Amino acid sequence: MRIWHFVLRELKHRKLNALLAIAAVSVATACLTDALMLLKADAAATEAVLAEKHAAVEKAGAELNDAMRKITKGLGFNVVILPKDQDLQEMHHSGTISKSMPEEYVVRLANSNIVTVNHLLPTVTKKLTWPEQGDIPIVLYGTRGEVPIAHRDPKKPLLDAVPRGSMIVGYHLAKKLDLRTDTEVTLLGRPFKVLKTHDERGTVDDTTVWINLREAQEMLGMENLIHAIQALECHCAGDRITQIREEITAILPGTQAIERGAPALARAEARDKAKISAETSLSREVAHRQQLRSQREKVAAILVPLATIGSALLMGLMTLTNVRQRRQEIAILRAIGLRSRQVLGIFLGKALVIGVIGALIGIILGMALGAVLHEETTAPDALAILLPAGLAVGVALLGSWLPAVAAARQDAATVLQEE
Repeated sequence: MRIWHFVLRELKHRKLNALLAIAAVSVATACLTDALMLLKADAAATEAVLAEKHAAVEKAGAELNDAMRKITKGLGFNVVILPKDQDLQEMHHSGTISKSMPEEYVVRLANSNIVTVNHLLPTVTKKLTWPEQGDIPIVLYGTRGEVPIAHRDPKKPLLDAVPRGSMIVGYHLAKKLDLRTDTEVTLLGRPFKVLKTHDERGTVDDTTVWINLREAQEMLGMENLIHAIQALECHCAGDRITQIREEITAILPGTQAIERGAPALARAEARDKAKISAETSLSREVAHRQQLRSQREKVAAILVPLATIGSALLMGLMTLTNVRQRRQEIAILRAIGLRSRQVLGIFLGKALVIGVIGALIGIILGMALGAVLHEETTAPDALAILLPAGLAVGVALLGSWLPAVAAARQDAATVLQEE
């Protein structure tokens, strides 16, 4: 209690000296508190921004996938594999395919390691007239169930297989002939039952009749032959059709591949570009936030040590001045029986009190400065309080240590004799 009595009297008697010391400690503490709060706020802001950017990328990806799903649903198969000698001008002009290829090609393709397409569907198609319905022109489309690619997980088919003895009729054809589900009809001498009718699509599908592939091959004299293999391209970056052609022709040398549905695919590519843009924006934001954090860390790494060293030096200088001014008082205290460690305790006790007070003021000041000077601030955590508090006490004790040791070691007799 005696030592703390001296400490309190010293603080009360030398107010200016104590206030200057507290101010010095407070500045160093405030700098560290502000730096820690700023770095924490920057980390929180970075996390929030990156989370937002990640969400934007995920949203763009989801929108892209959704767009591709919708496009796929609307377009169906957008890659057509044809015999190599098929004249594309003839096909585009007349809408028919005159050349054929072995049906075995689709099996060969399904058992390969192809990665650029999926949903393989062998088909035959021919424009003809329906004699039993007044020779109305139709497009006969023979199809079967999709052939799964062996090395991939099974996918939900884009087009259901048409059972034997059934047909699916396009909108305008069904409307003109008044065909409904379960209506029984005859086509080229074969009996069929209407399985369903399609809604209006605004394409050649509205005048198309879909039947089972085997029946179509028999009716057209094309057993084990097909006109085309329909497929769905896998969504990948780059020149898709070039990659598809290279892969398909390597597996099926006597074929060619074309891509259809350009407007819809252009919309998909726009979605793809939006996704890529979001990813690029994310990468740039990450780099920007890292650069900003690095700059702030560099500033903190310079400012905090300078403030700490300056505070310790100022504290030491004031303690040393105080010791020199009070040489006679210290000598008298030593002469009446105060021991060296008690003298050391008085000065270090004073430094401890100054450090605690400076810590409280510095932490409050640092928090206030952070709120005023920086837009990005967060509530201080335990580190932002305990570390500056420890620094404040450490600076006060470190700055006072050498002058306090010098005061404790001085010879009382010599000082009194000099005085």
